[in-house]
Amino acid sequence: MALGRYNKVDNNNNKSSSYCSTVTIVIFMGLCLVGIWMITSSWVVPVQNGDDPAEEKKNQLKDQVETVIVDSNDRDNKPQFEDKPNDLRKDGPEKNLDVSLAKDKGKANLAAEENQEKTEEAKWDKSKKDNQQFNSVGGEKNVYNSENLGGQGSENNNEKPHSIKDDKKSGSDYAEKKGDESSSRTYGDKVDKNDDKVSDKRSADQVKKKSSNEDSPKGDKVFDKSFVDQVKKSSNEVFPKGDKVDKNNDNGFDKSSDSQVKKSSNEDAPKGDKVFDKSFDDQVKKRSNEVFPKGDKVDKNNDNVLDKSSDSQVKKSSNEVFPSVAQSELLNETMIQNGSFTTQAAESNKEKNAQSSSNSSSKDYSWKLCNSTAGPDFIPCLDNWEAIRNLPTNIHYEHRERHCPEVPPTCLVPLPEGYKFPIEWPKSRDKIWYKNVPHSKLVEFKGGQNWLKITGDYLTFPGGGTQFRRGALHYIDFIQKAVPDIAWGKRSRVILDVGCGVASFGGYLFERSVLAMSLAPKDEHEAQVQFALERGIPAVSAVMGTKRLPYPGTVFDIIHCARCRVPWHIEGGKLLLELNRLLRPGGFFLWSATPVYQLKAQDVEIWKAMIEQTKAMCWELVNKTSKEPINKVAIATFRKPTSNECYEQRSQQEPPLCSESDDPNAAWNVPLQTCMHKVPLDPSERGSKWPEEWPARLEKSPYWLLSSQVGVYGKAAPEDLAADNEHWKQVVTKSYMQGMGINWSSVRNVMDMKAVYGGFAAALKDMNLWVMNVIPVDSPDTLPIIYERGLFGIYHDWCESFSTYPRSYDLLHADHIFSRVKKRCNFVAVVAEVDRILRPGGKLIARDDVETITELENMVRSMHWEVRLSYSKDKEGLLCVQKSMWRPTEVETLTYAIA
Repeated sequence: MALGRYNKVDNNNNKSSSYCSTVTIVIFMGLCLVGIWMITSSWVVPVQNGDDPAEEKKNQLKDQVETVIVDSNDRDNKPQFEDKPNDLRKDGPEKNLDVSLAKDKGKANLAAEENQEKTEEAKWDKSKKDNQQFNSVGGEKNVYNSENLGGQGSENNNEKPHSIKDDKKSGSDYAEKKGDESSSRTYGDKVDKNDDKVSDKRSADQVKKKSSNEDSPKGDKVFDKSFVDQVKKSSNEVFPKGDKVDKNNDNGFDKSSDSQVKKSSNEDAPKGDKVFDKSFDDQVKKRSNEVFPKGDKVDKNNDNVLDKSSDSQVKKSSNEVFPSVAQSELLNETMIQNGSFTTQAAESNKEKNAQSSSNSSSKDYSWKLCNSTAGPDFIPCLDNWEAIRNLPTNIHYEHRERHCPEVPPTCLVPLPEGYKFPIEWPKSRDKIWYKNVPHSKLVEFKGGQNWLKITGDYLTFPGGGTQFRRGALHYIDFIQKAVPDIAWGKRSRVILDVGCGVASFGGYLFERSVLAMSLAPKDEHEAQVQFALERGIPAVSAVMGTKRLPYPGTVFDIIHCARCRVPWHIEGGKLLLELNRLLRPGGFFLWSATPVYQLKAQDVEIWKAMIEQTKAMCWELVNKTSKEPINKVAIATFRKPTSNECYEQRSQQEPPLCSESDDPNAAWNVPLQTCMHKVPLDPSERGSKWPEEWPARLEKSPYWLLSSQVGVYGKAAPEDLAADNEHWKQVVTKSYMQGMGINWSSVRNVMDMKAVYGGFAAALKDMNLWVMNVIPVDSPDTLPIIYERGLFGIYHDWCESFSTYPRSYDLLHADHIFSRVKKRCNFVAVVAEVDRILRPGGKLIARDDVETITELENMVRSMHWEVRLSYSKDKEGLLCVQKSMWRPTEVETLTYAIA
């Protein structure tokens, strides 16, 4: 009984023990499952799939393994991030991006997780196949997960580059089956990639297959371009800015990827050099800015767990791609500097300005033909009949002076009917086309004096004049013999010929290396200055009336008056005192008018008045010749004093000396005064010495130009002059003579519209031409320097017309004048004036800023001029154009110019 009892009890006990064991196991497993679930739910919330519980369970197991691996890396077994996506550490040190799991703790924890995984797999038969994938992984190293920082590994070179979307489908078997789930992970959490070790064999085999480089040479592993693309994309999607990245997962970086990195560094480099592919380098640099927030550190101490090839590559690229803290600061913008790059605002403003300028400069110019009484000979400031009619008097030749219209004309002057291109120098000195200057009245008045004749289609010039009917050269030599000190072409280089007629005197002085500034009024001797210019002889239309002539003081070596009909002796010798202002101390006044040699009562009276006047002015009568046998004229030569002694010793101070405040160089629209300026005595003052002889004076700096003075271009004045001189030699020789396509043998009359030091004219000194050097009234007054160098010029305001006839010049040179003038003048009127004074076939060379050159080019094109050269560099432009015969058909009547 007892035995039976005990047997029964034993059986019950056995059953009870078995039951307890079962319950204990179930409870234990349940607790494990609950624990696993709790741990897993605190990290990842996978997408639920109600149709596939096995798939759901597999995801939980995957998450479980991830959780354990993360904990194994923390000493206190606590998660570093709470499940708060927005509550991330922003100031913690950053660990290495590509570092593998630590070997010691990683293997132990991984083994524990594998045991739990096997236990759970036994509970679900449906997931047997899936469980086999997880059970077979163990500590395998070469699993490449789709969530790896690098993205999907490259297949062979023939594979099409992958997108992030492709990676999520084919990066591993897990990702292939659960792409949607992996894409729903909370990427704000810390991502540990040791889960690669629990990937299935299929994934491992797939990666190995992809990395086998089937199409590559044996032993070579190709770093496909898709990997570069994935680096950029995965870094943006997997690791948002500000996330902390644990890089201990790199032991799951498969061999093919290692080899690919190694190959990418040496693929295009010479043997022995290991250099990242540029595209990869650029992508990784960009990724480094996105993955590493400002202030994060990159820890490189765990690189020892990478395989050898990956290890060496990371070490090499650590300084290039992932700089240290100090170096990474270079990635941060500390101060904005444009460097070589312009800003969008600057580019946009520049384009808008360019378009505005282009629109304004490319507008249609409506040119019209000027209708005036003067017709083809129209000079706006001398043919203003409206102003002339309103003059209170003309007793002092006011009606021959300049009276410019308030609004300068913008119309074009017509050509004479039958106009032809001018005859070239030196033939032009003797004959010109009659139809170019179709005036015969002067032939009738002066025909007996050998001024000019009509010979068929030509006007011919025998070389005579009122006082040298038998020829100008004989007259010139006669003067030299009478006064040897004149020394034509040496001591005497620049002269003023007053009342020049057709300027034969000046024309023949070229043979003696002398420049003559010839002037005459536009009077009843019609077109005498125009004849001179057509012949190729320098001349301007001007009169000695009520204003100073537009030249600085003490610049002419000689002033000549043959039979100029100027009443020098009247009104206290006011006009003669103007000559005194212009003449150098020691310079000569040559007078060969009839009072010198005729005994008529009027001539005798004038001669007596002249002697008294010149004596009061301290002029010395050097010589009075008798009639010379050929031309039957005599010459009186007066000399201006070189000191002030005579002025101080005069018994009567008439004419008086000018006040110290009176500037003898002020000449633009300045009224004449009845006074004399003292002779400069200071050795450093201009006028105290005679210039060097020609041609030495051209190159030598004037004695009165001091180093203490600042030149136009900012250097010491003598140095400034020398630099300007050398500059224009280079420009003329290397550019103008060769690059413009200009036939310089056809160029005779030249004007430099802004001459400065006269460097352009000096560079042309060996050419058979002359240059009118113009100093604009709003430019530095350097005209005295030009005269000192043995050249000549004139003051002018380019807002007004120049005192010359139409079609006077073969070439105009405009160096940075138009950009200045258009600021205060009507630019269209200035260009119309350029057209007026330039001959058909004549050239304009303009140098200026690009905007002005572009506007000018558009204007001259609208006048049908030929553009020979248009060049620009560094915002500076050069333009060479040739005037055509074109004239507009529409007419504009200038009411002020109708007589």
